Amino acid sequence: MGNSNSNKKLPQEDLNFLMTNTQFTKKQIKKWYKGFIKDCPCGQLSRKKFIEVYSGFFPDGNAEEFCTHVFRTFDKDNSGKIDFNEFLLAINITSSGKPEEKLNWAFQMYDIDGNGSIERSEMEEIIKAIYMMIGTVISAEEMSPQKRTNEIFDKMDKNKDGVLTKEEFVNGCLADKQLYSILLADEAPEEVGEE
Repeated sequence: MGNSNSNKKLPQEDLNFLMTNTQFTKKQIKKWYKGFIKDCPCGQLSRKKFIEVYSGFFPDGNAEEFCTHVFRTFDKDNSGKIDFNEFLLAINITSSGKPEEKLNWAFQMYDIDGNGSIERSEMEEIIKAIYMMIGTVISAEEMSPQKRTNEIFDKMDKNKDGVLTKEEFVNGCLADKQLYSILLADEAPEEVGEE
């Protein structure tokens, strides 16, 4: 009853590419590939499966909307599926990338329409999705997604044009540990916000 796909090998060309473009060792890449093929025998991770897996990390919230944005950012070729290379490149950045790499990746997620800037509505949509994912019920002392967006734009929108460029977003996060943590849902490394 064995699955013939479990013996499927990662093409050497892909292995070489991933060894060059990620922090992972050959052994780690092969291990990731084995798990990926086990979960996705066709070699492609669908949006539905991605949401199913990712949602399991947030049992107290609704991660579907946030997962949709993460999936869009992982799916570099807009095929509606994530292949192993896309998957591992994204995992590499989100797990072990430098702060600037993580912020460049996060910028792509917040820039929903892909026009090279983040509008207030885009920021608010992602923040609302984060709140839903972690199961945040907004109390009187907590900020609504709209208020949080306004606070972020007040700090980051240096030229006050109502949109955030990649430079404003990255520099704003690098200068402020709290913003870095909020916008990446990640612990800020020591060098972020340190003068």
